Parts: sequence; structure tokens; C-alpha cells
Amino acid sequence: MFGLGWPELIIILAILLLLFGGSRLKGLAKGLGESVREFKKATSEQPEKEKEEKDGIIEAAKKMGIRTEDKDTAQILKEMNAQLAETKA
Repeated sequence: MFGLGWPELIIILAILLLLFGGSRLKGLAKGLGESVREFKKATSEQPEKEKEEKDGIIEAAKKMGIRTEDKDTAQILKEMNAQLAETKA
């Protein structure tokens, strides 16, 4: 990747250890690990939230009497808006 082998990595680690000290380096590594864990958690939750949102739209459309089979969310929302506009007029 960057042309770094084991000897270079050991030298970099030794320099970091001298600059920051053992306890500070441990805290930095812990913070980095927690950040990566939170990022993975946030990215895995996104599809779940989208599915819940789509299920809610479909449920509301069915209550309004709109057919939802073979339609995407945008089409369903368009029909819901049209039906709401008709009832207001």
C-alpha cells in the first residue's frame, strides 16, 4: 500500500511511544477503536431505518385504500398526495 514493511512500522510505533507515552497511546488506540465501532454500527443501522420508513409508508397507503403492489415508494407517496389533494378540494 505505502511500501511500509515490518521494520518501518516498528520504528513508527517506537516514535509514537516516545512522543505520547504508553498510557496516552493506549487511550488514543481505545478512542480509535470506539470510533470505528460506532461508524460500523451507524452504517449497519441505515438500511434498517429505511426499511422501517418504507413499511410505515406502505401501511399508511393501505389505510388510505391505495394499492401498493409493484410500486416504489415515490409512486406510493405521489398517489397519497394526490388523494389528499382531492379530499381537501
